[in-house]
Amino acid sequence: MTIQAPIVANGRTYPVPKTTAIAICLDGCEPAYLDEAIRVGLMPNLERIKATGTVRFANSVIPSFTNPNNLSIATGRPPAVHGICGNYLYEPETGKEVMMNDVRFLRAPTIFKKFYDAGAKVAIVTAKDKLRALLGAELEFDADRAMCFSAERSDIANVTEHGIDNASAWLGMDVPEVYSAELSEFVFAAGVKLLAEWKPDVMYLTTTDFVQHKYAPGIKEANDFYEMFDKYLGQLDEMGAAIVVTADHGMKPKHHADGSPSVIYIQDTLDEWLGEAAARVILPITDPYVVHHGALGSFATAYLPEGADRADILKRLSEIDGIETAITREEAVELFELPADRIGDIVLTSGENITIGTSEHRHDLAALNEPLRSHGGLHEQRVPFIVNRVIDLGDAPELRNFDAFFYATTAAAL
Repeated sequence: MTIQAPIVANGRTYPVPKTTAIAICLDGCEPAYLDEAIRVGLMPNLERIKATGTVRFANSVIPSFTNPNNLSIATGRPPAVHGICGNYLYEPETGKEVMMNDVRFLRAPTIFKKFYDAGAKVAIVTAKDKLRALLGAELEFDADRAMCFSAERSDIANVTEHGIDNASAWLGMDVPEVYSAELSEFVFAAGVKLLAEWKPDVMYLTTTDFVQHKYAPGIKEANDFYEMFDKYLGQLDEMGAAIVVTADHGMKPKHHADGSPSVIYIQDTLDEWLGEAAARVILPITDPYVVHHGALGSFATAYLPEGADRADILKRLSEIDGIETAITREEAVELFELPADRIGDIVLTSGENITIGTSEHRHDLAALNEPLRSHGGLHEQRVPFIVNRVIDLGDAPELRNFDAFFYATTAAAL
């Protein structure tokens, strides 16, 4: 360990770890997944860790989507600070809708960058490649002190861009199918090998929610996933790392009794009220991987035409059955800690078992071969927060998932 003093990142001070500090983000991990797998005896390592460590729940940031929460965990701050408020956004200045994967959207340094600058060895492994550039922003990659690669594109990893050549060959695992549980298993296996052979000071492992979008807690495929994870968790724990297990968001069923998706098509509604395409509805859940959710989640923002009566529109939207929150941009900035210049004039969230769409014809739901499960709203905000060591949280206010590295380093400093 070459770090000489506590690290200050985005206004928070992180202790100097004496052993490897690991944060694990289980994408889409509704707490019930862990409960069900433990109940049937499939997660003995996690059950032991919960009995001997520290167990709480935490809240994710809103919208409860992948990019905002992963970057909150990576920076220790909400989207208002780091700027990543969705997987997808509309840029009024360009008139384009774009993926929010580019480093140019990031407004705060990551914890990884701050630790690297202080002399630490940093390892980041993601399931999907969409997060890799953001999480590895400003790191200087080399095989000695910084690695950041994805399972999805592990075979084309190189030292210059990722800190490692062909991570797939290094790990001895084929590149997994992107829509598979194996994509996440690759992340865990890589984490174990990195800890054993490379010994990073700080490591982040973040998975994909393919399984959680398709299978409810207690279903065999879901239990199989968590049984697999438990084996790798046991290995990481046995090697002495300080570990925080959390999630970017939970997951809820979003379908009718017959299995069909439960959706409110807000673009269609606004077209009726204001004229076709006068308003623009943005669904920040949208990313390159929509097969398992059809770009349907429980959070939306909308840009209204000039002169529109925002108060009247919000009132009418709030009266739609299933719309839970209908608020102004200014209210959303205050309530959800969002960057004002990256959301529309209004923000909507829907209820626990319903999603928000744009126009019905714009959503390709043909690939939904299981009843829809999704996230994005308030009901998917509660996530696990489990530390494999006893730490004193004292009178700490309600935890956020982006406290993960603060408490991982705190545990590693003991």
